Amino acid sequence: MFLPKIYPSILAADFVSLGTEINKILNDADGIHLDIMDGVFVPNITFGFPIIESIRNFTNVYLDAHLMIVEPDRYLERFASYVNSITVHYETVVHLHRTIFEIKELGCDAGVSLNPHTPVFLLEEILPFLDKVLIMSVNPGFTGQKFIETTFAKVKKLREMANKINPTLDIMVDGGVNKENIRELSVNGVNTFIIGASIFHKENPSVEIKELKKAATGID
Repeated sequence: MFLPKIYPSILAADFVSLGTEINKILNDADGIHLDIMDGVFVPNITFGFPIIESIRNFTNVYLDAHLMIVEPDRYLERFASYVNSITVHYETVVHLHRTIFEIKELGCDAGVSLNPHTPVFLLEEILPFLDKVLIMSVNPGFTGQKFIETTFAKVKKLREMANKINPTLDIMVDGGVNKENIRELSVNGVNTFIIGASIFHKENPSVEIKELKKAATGID
């Protein structure tokens, strides 16, 4: 049984006061999620290396970079100088095995993300080599979207695969996660939750993280 981990996504934070926003979650978050979008693979542009460098200089917390960009291989070395984990999209990488091993050689945890339409069986051959899989439970590009209900069955299939091939796999979900659905996601095999608006848009983000973890475990 995995203990639930929560990585708040700073995409939902107030960037005018980013240091203050990060301080609100540091005591209870297990890491910080960085949504990197290029306006090509997804219809939005977020932030780049100056912001990431500022965050790294501000804190030594685990930084989890989700690259929603085309040709991510071009930037792996630079991302690795700031972050602890790099996740690329199955849909954007031609030579996935090579990319995953480059991420590992750079000293980072390596992950693959799947868009809502991409089935988990496509990961069968690469699954033994992964540290994590990130299942998108919304279409990537914007924070605050509605959770796609078929995600429950998708993560269950992935956990069943992982139990046979890679039992320690970190299964992550990103998009529309809240206290109403986090328990069912946990039961179906998710152990890390990427949550933005349901943390940063609340009055006390630290309290929200604690309550979300309790909800994930089913503890009142």
